[in-house]
Amino acid sequence: MMGMPRGGRLFLATCLCSLFVLVLYFQSITKPEPPLKSGSRPAKSRRSPLQTLYKGDQVACTNWKRVLMVLTSDGRYTDPLAIPANEAHVAGNLRTLSEFSVAEINQRLRSYLKFIFVREPFERIVSAYRNKFTRSYNTAFHKRYGTKIIQRYRTDPEPDALEKGNDVTFREFVQYLVDPRTQREEPFNEHWERVHSLCHPCLIHYDVVGKYETLEPDAQAVLRLASVEGTVQFPTSGKSTRTDGNMAARFFKHISPFYQKKLFNLYRMDFMLFNYSTPDYLRTR
Repeated sequence: MMGMPRGGRLFLATCLCSLFVLVLYFQSITKPEPPLKSGSRPAKSRRSPLQTLYKGDQVACTNWKRVLMVLTSDGRYTDPLAIPANEAHVAGNLRTLSEFSVAEINQRLRSYLKFIFVREPFERIVSAYRNKFTRSYNTAFHKRYGTKIIQRYRTDPEPDALEKGNDVTFREFVQYLVDPRTQREEPFNEHWERVHSLCHPCLIHYDVVGKYETLEPDAQAVLRLASVEGTVQFPTSGKSTRTDGNMAARFFKHISPFYQKKLFNLYRMDFMLFNYSTPDYLRTR
């Protein structure tokens, strides 16, 4: 493991939850960072692969943000679960790499503990679909993506569906993902972008690769490596409605072998890089 900077327990982290990913860092609790050197350049505002604090509304990412807020709050917060979910996602609560100069970014990538959390690709896709297209409160996703998906892939759609985009089927979502036009027109949303494209594991040398399937013990291991396990605990959460392999199998049961194969080929690199087996339910013939 890379050594920690003297006087501080700082680390970067990337966390991916069903659909989305974030790179986080713990700032020193007892000692501020050294002041910026004169002449250092302000961070550029344009988006890049290192602008990696993504907004997310799923439990894993929310809980990581809560943990970080406890560690950077100077005592204002002590219990992660006491922080409302909506407050955890307020922009500006946590600093992102894009706020630093290139030199400062490189220094952090060299010397901080870096970790990434990944998830079984098809379970992640189903989770993203359930969260973004079947929840009534996600109107922004319905308008932004749902209306386009329905217009393109549904025969004779109802006017109300075209206007609201709130009843996208899983089959339509899969068609959207594998359609070459989708990525030609714009990048994938981070909730369903391939992890290898989103987090660049071949470019960033992560010290720890955790998995959503073993999130809580892996998270505690990361906190232990950062020497903060006595300060904060990663929140536990019920998983009664969690998207697992059995639920993913039920969704893919109604997807034709043709589209299953195309989708698997699209996410093949994530299966290989992070050692996930081909799902037993997958039909490609």
